[in-house]
Amino acid sequence: MSRIGRMPIAVPSGVDVGLHDHTVSVKGPKGELTLRFAEAMAVKIADGSVTVSRPNEDKRSKQLHGLTRTLISNMVDGVTKGFVKTLEIQGVGYRAQMQGKQLTLQLGFSHPVVIAPPEDVSITVEGTNKITVMGADKQRVGQMAAQIRSIRPPEPYKGKGIRYTGERVRRKLGKAGKTGGKK
Repeated sequence: MSRIGRMPIAVPSGVDVGLHDHTVSVKGPKGELTLRFAEAMAVKIADGSVTVSRPNEDKRSKQLHGLTRTLISNMVDGVTKGFVKTLEIQGVGYRAQMQGKQLTLQLGFSHPVVIAPPEDVSITVEGTNKITVMGADKQRVGQMAAQIRSIRPPEPYKGKGIRYTGERVRRKLGKAGKTGGKK
């Protein structure tokens, strides 16, 4: 039995979980999310908790068991607390600012980069170098943060670029780090 899959998901007050034809919908204060899960899985809602079970011990069923439970748990967490990813911009002249609902980035290119986030994801900028991506759907928040980071990922020589908060960038020495004399 899957250790993750067999744990029940506690549904907090103020969150409605519905089940209809292999589709789970979760509605809460931060929004509404739906998930179509595999037909092999059995999802039950009872006594303020959601449980996921599998019909047999096939490899595919075992794989889907923990995955389905985790996806539903993330949906419940998303509509109650939400998910947040923060990014930092490092580099001389690199900056970010919000213009209406669009994020404008100055990253050393000849032109500013403008990003329009989807309606279920919100972006805020603190100062000029800290970007916060927030939303109820964990996958959409992570995808938006990765899309922003991919515009100018951190480079290994000076560390300039966009990185996740707390991300450690491996640095290289470059030409000056070469040791030894003339041969």
